Amino acid sequence: MSQGIENKVVVITGASSGLGEATARHLAERGASVVLGARRSDRIANLAEELAAKGYRAKAVQTDVTDQHQVKKLVDTAVNAFGRIDVMLNNAGLMPLAPLERLKVDEWDRMIDVNIKGVLYGIAAALPHMKAQKSGHIINVSSVYGHVVDPGATVYCATKFAVRALSEGLRKEVKPYNIRTTIISPGAVRTELLEHISEKDIQAGTKEFVSKIAIGADTFARTVAFAVNEPDDVDINEILFRPTAQPV
Repeated sequence: MSQGIENKVVVITGASSGLGEATARHLAERGASVVLGARRSDRIANLAEELAAKGYRAKAVQTDVTDQHQVKKLVDTAVNAFGRIDVMLNNAGLMPLAPLERLKVDEWDRMIDVNIKGVLYGIAAALPHMKAQKSGHIINVSSVYGHVVDPGATVYCATKFAVRALSEGLRKEVKPYNIRTTIISPGAVRTELLEHISEKDIQAGTKEFVSKIAIGADTFARTVAFAVNEPDDVDINEILFRPTAQPV
């Protein structure tokens, strides 16, 4: 029975900043091989070079999670480079908040493509390898907004509720292959997520609220590490965390 983080091969989407970047650093420092996917190739290339310069194992692959072929390439690169994939962290996400009446239909489409289909593409890329290995761990990122619905966040909430639903279905389906599944639902964390809000009034109000209570992205990284570190016969299925000061 295996346990721990050292020598595990971890693929991370949305690795160019925030939760993904913090997790890549945290797991690499604990001996994991990390394969970084994000649209901003310069950022993940710089991060991979920085980690490699410290003696850690890291590779960067430019990846748009709305493109199934690019996500498959990301995972296949990990397997070709390191021989396997132990953890798939489907972290990439968007949160352009706005009331439905503002009819931000293009933003709805983009959230569905990134937050739901991007997760599904990550599962589709990793699952065949994990089935063949008879081991693996798929971690999907939901949100506090995957548990509650607030006005102005309706579509975002819907996508994060969907992540929880498909993750629970996945959990039940992969039992024959010894694959573990985890949903992590963060509350207010300091990331670039609020930069996706195009409605300036909503962005300003959200930033003001979040700035007062937000916790660091390293909190999320430690949460991922906790789930990954458990022995193979322990399946940490869902973690919801918030800043202590967050009422929602």
